Amino acid sequence: MTSSTKITIAVSTRALFDFEAENQVFREDDPSAYCALQAAGLDVPASPGVAFPLVRKLLAFNRGESNDVEVAILSRNDPVTGLRVFTSARHHALKISRAIFTSGAQPHGYLAPLEANLFLSAHAPDVREAMAAGFAAARVYPASGLPATADDGELRIAFDGDSVLFSDEAERVFRQRHLQEFNAHEARHAHSPLPPGPLKPFLSALCALRGLRRSRVQVRTALVTARRAPAHERAIRTLMAWGVAVDEAMFLGGKDKTRFLAEFRPDIFFDDHERNCESASQLVATGHVPYGINNESGWVLH
Repeated sequence: MTSSTKITIAVSTRALFDFEAENQVFREDDPSAYCALQAAGLDVPASPGVAFPLVRKLLAFNRGESNDVEVAILSRNDPVTGLRVFTSARHHALKISRAIFTSGAQPHGYLAPLEANLFLSAHAPDVREAMAAGFAAARVYPASGLPATADDGELRIAFDGDSVLFSDEAERVFRQRHLQEFNAHEARHAHSPLPPGPLKPFLSALCALRGLRRSRVQVRTALVTARRAPAHERAIRTLMAWGVAVDEAMFLGGKDKTRFLAEFRPDIFFDDHERNCESASQLVATGHVPYGINNESGWVLH
């Protein structure tokens, strides 16, 4: 993970562009039909994918001589399909110049030389491999029916708390001892900051980017958590101890997050619960973070 304040996002082609029709013919043991379909449309720009609005707004931070954000394509596609990817990026005015196409090989090894802060992919095994290697990563849910995100000059990102911004320390207490003991535990430890979770460095980088004030794009972040009072205090004090801030904090006490997210309208929402992600992905761009006890064998909620 890079220690620079610069944000580098690695994104797969299927996360950035809508390749769902092509993906229908993909076979891992024989990708020839998929490759042929892509080759036949090399000059046909692909439509935006689920991560497109996020990438477009992040790239808008680069103005003049500043290069505060870099987006690199990291893909299992073959180099020929890569021509269509660059054609699509150029068509949509995305200033992306770096890309790695591995022709089916695992791509996560290139995250270190890219100095990536975050990896977004629609391929769950690649995301798990990236997480195992120590990189923040999320599996995006491709969805062509999502409402269009307005280019309103505001980048909005929503984070779950435990197992996303924070470690799964408190989540383990909740899963093993249940709600009443969880609330008591968090009240006792309200002044003890939680250990950081996988996306804490990304939130820190966003706060640093906002502080540069070089772009017309504004950053608005939200903590959207199932925590309720009195467990709210430890979450807020943890952010204070880290020297970072969120603009909105929603302590929902287990209430379904989907309608709240629809009101906030994030360019992406990150959560560790697959059930929460599947629900949210029907209305907003969503990334599943496969980290913590809820993603361990025997604990996964479906």
